[in-house]
Amino acid sequence: MSASLLYALAGVVLCGIGLFGFITLAHLLRKLLAFNLIGSGVFLALVGLAQRHGEPDPVPQALVLTGIVVAIAATALAVVLIRRYFHLSGLTTLKPEIREDRAE
Repeated sequence: MSASLLYALAGVVLCGIGLFGFITLAHLLRKLLAFNLIGSGVFLALVGLAQRHGEPDPVPQALVLTGIVVAIAATALAVVLIRRYFHLSGLTTLKPEIREDRAE
């Protein structure tokens, strides 16, 4: 097993963990962290699989570097939107919690 294949498999594992967290977690910041974990896994898999005759291919590396910059900007925007949503609604999830403590 080569090092590049190991990096690609680690990227797939990170994508799987991030996808599981994104689906199961309700808190918006945790969903954002899971989404960033998916992105990091994609970057790692792309760099791991980008080999040409045993040498790293510079084009996928440039794409990953650009993707990291875009991911940082998108994460900052998402944090601002989550904060604004919290200040407007007082909720940290998209679904309002249903309380069953009604008096009958």
